[in-house]
Amino acid sequence: MEGVKVADLRIDEFRELVREIVVQALSEALMDPDQGLELREDFVEELQRSLATLRAGARPLPAREVAERLGLDW
Repeated sequence: MEGVKVADLRIDEFRELVREIVVQALSEALMDPDQGLELREDFVEELQRSLATLRAGARPLPAREVAERLGLDW
């Protein structure tokens, strides 16, 4: 459809063009930029330790408490 004016399109062609544009825009907006990347081994180990701690009954810190510990305004 390159080089064709919108004014020259039939209704069904225009609808298909709009549909393609919307699908492309949504795909770009919803794509995961980290897809295919691997986590560093030290990060994986830290996640596993954190999950093990939670499974053992520890309660997670509320975000507000973490922010206070870091001196952040919540």
